[in-house]
Amino acid sequence: MTLYTSALVTGAGRGIGAATVRKLCAAGLAVHAVARSAEPLKALAGETGCIPHVLDVTDNAAVEAAFGDLAVDVLVNNAGVAGPDGPIHEQDPAVLKRILEVNVEGAAAMLRAVIPGMLTRNRGHIVNITSIAALHPMPGQIAYSTSKMALRAMTQNLRIELYGKRIRVTEIAPARVETYFHAQQFFGDRAATKRDLYDGFESLKPEDIADAIAYCIGAPERVDVTLMEILPTLQVIGGINFHRDET
Repeated sequence: MTLYTSALVTGAGRGIGAATVRKLCAAGLAVHAVARSAEPLKALAGETGCIPHVLDVTDNAAVEAAFGDLAVDVLVNNAGVAGPDGPIHEQDPAVLKRILEVNVEGAAAMLRAVIPGMLTRNRGHIVNITSIAALHPMPGQIAYSTSKMALRAMTQNLRIELYGKRIRVTEIAPARVETYFHAQQFFGDRAATKRDLYDGFESLKPEDIADAIAYCIGAPERVDVTLMEILPTLQVIGGINFHRDET
């Protein structure tokens, strides 16, 4: 992974973000790790030697102050939130607002902070972590799906905006990863999450996604992995439903 020397990873306090920080630090990169919670970051910094930044990615001023002048080669936009399952008309407006703020506006804030420097250096790699929900409908998670589809659109537009520059743009769309991220669908009930989504299922692990990120970053500069869709072997997407109208 000699092409790049530094990285910035959001949502680094746990799950995919923490696994990515570990992977990139082990590869010799100077990694800036971003999360809202101080304690997990402190522990991660002690373990890996990463540089911790405690902030909310939706705080534009804080993001610009922390990273506007930072020469970073790789940005991994991983921070994200979801909400309880349910139809849109039953969703708490505050939950919907937070999902869009973090998953879309937060990613945009990070892009605004690092892209100018990448353009100046004509060098960089942006990795946006979307979701299988960005490519396929996700019943009960309309706000989350919408936010990830928006990030997918942002990713596609970025490639056009950065045309002619040596800045690669990758979208990684994982299916179910066993990180307890899904507990947000169960109002934070980790026991219910484990019972209904993880027990008896062969889910992806955070390290699987970190490995995929490392592969994309480590590919020869002539190679841009634009989209990687990652599913557990025993999970499939698709099928046709045909409702019989008996009224």
